[in-house]
Amino acid sequence: MAGSNFVYLYPNSVEEARRMDAEYAKAGRTSDEVKLWRESFRENIRCKEAIEKAISRDFDGMHLKEGCARSVVQEFGFKRVQFVLSNTLQEKDWDGRFGSSNLHWAKATFIPPDEAHNAQFCVNSHPAVLDGFVRFFRREVQALDLFEPKHCMPNSSELDFQGKVLVMKLEVLAEQYWKPDYQLWYAHDGFGCGPHAIGRSIRCTCLTDGEMTRWNRSDFIGAIQEEILPDWAQKKLQELQSAEHSRMMQPGQMEMR
Repeated sequence: MAGSNFVYLYPNSVEEARRMDAEYAKAGRTSDEVKLWRESFRENIRCKEAIEKAISRDFDGMHLKEGCARSVVQEFGFKRVQFVLSNTLQEKDWDGRFGSSNLHWAKATFIPPDEAHNAQFCVNSHPAVLDGFVRFFRREVQALDLFEPKHCMPNSSELDFQGKVLVMKLEVLAEQYWKPDYQLWYAHDGFGCGPHAIGRSIRCTCLTDGEMTRWNRSDFIGAIQEEILPDWAQKKLQELQSAEHSRMMQPGQMEMR
């Protein structure tokens, strides 16, 4: 799946896009926020229609074909399919034909309020059948074996992240990196390590490819439970911590305690 080929999923409302364009204009700069929103909105509608076609194709009147969500994911990507399905269930949360588990799942995705446009990319298939489609889509995501909040320390929001392995949120990652390996980052330092600090930035290293960069604390689900850290990640963590210790012990430097 080539995530770079997917149309960018715009995360904000058209009102926010217009506001950002206006702010740029005041500063004498140009931006394409509204253009990006329009492209994403059109793609949302295309995705909605593709879901309806897939359901019509794979529902025999009694059962929905296993794997029916796969073709839609391949065309539009996990992020957009999840966005469109979550928007649909949020718009129709009054309908008792949707399962409570799917409704709870849908609420975890932030959909910018937009009465004029959100209804336009609601899937209009029969709710009971659509509920089955959502379950099949969630299985496709689960098959990726990604890290979730349940894999993190329960008190992560109150932890100091320095020296810990953090789990990155999926919405932060480009879709071609939707693999558990790319979710694991070692937190070196930064004001964002503190749970109540004003600063948000954390200097991190990706355990998979060694890339070092800065992320915000809000980009992470939390600190992973140490006992479930994969063997390869434990080895890489030890290497990073050993290298840090060696730098701190160089001549002229004192060991931090």
